[in-house]
Amino acid sequence: NIMAEFERPSPTIEDYLGVIYTLERDGERVIAARLVESLDVSAPTVNATLKRMQRDGWIMLNENKEIHLTQAGCIMAMSVIRRHMLTEWMLSRVLKLPLSELHREAHQIEHTLSPDVEERLLNEMQDPKFCPHGNPLPGFEDETLGWLPLSRINPGERVQLQRIHENLESDYESLSFLEEKGLVRGCTLILKEVLNFNETMKVEVGGKEVVLGVRFAEKLFVSR
Repeated sequence: NIMAEFERPSPTIEDYLGVIYTLERDGERVIAARLVESLDVSAPTVNATLKRMQRDGWIMLNENKEIHLTQAGCIMAMSVIRRHMLTEWMLSRVLKLPLSELHREAHQIEHTLSPDVEERLLNEMQDPKFCPHGNPLPGFEDETLGWLPLSRINPGERVQLQRIHENLESDYESLSFLEEKGLVRGCTLILKEVLNFNETMKVEVGGKEVVLGVRFAEKLFVSR
């Protein structure tokens, strides 16, 4: 077990590793300011934590102050994301928690899962490739390559909602709204019209029309 080589870091550092991994995965430039925004903590706190992470060999900083995971950092980040997503499945299937509550609750539990329990959850949930929101487990990123943001679909097209991006997972109100309107993973929707003047779009799902902001629709991924 490769994880046995590494001492598991504190929950705070695991959170940073997970965010850095996700930003790098999405091809974003990872700098301290981006972490301040994503983790909702102060700049001095982020800088102090990054110094500690660099000292402990989880990250490297290049001359442009860009943050990259080391091999150890990448392995640990993949572990924490996998634990988070498996915990979401457990809460979803066993406790039937609504989609909007999964991220928040899983976040409390993910740091405490032992490798043994993680392994058992993987088997129990039949090796899922995606979390309940449709985001890929580490190693399955390529499975999402054919999916497009809803904002790039043409009016009249019928598509299937596949993924609600991680950026929205902790946004309780947005997820509650999506769930209430039936905009959940696997649903079929038709793009009715795009109103560029006020940056909204109208979609039909389950026979009902829903208005979404175009910026918001960038975080919803669909397949044709």
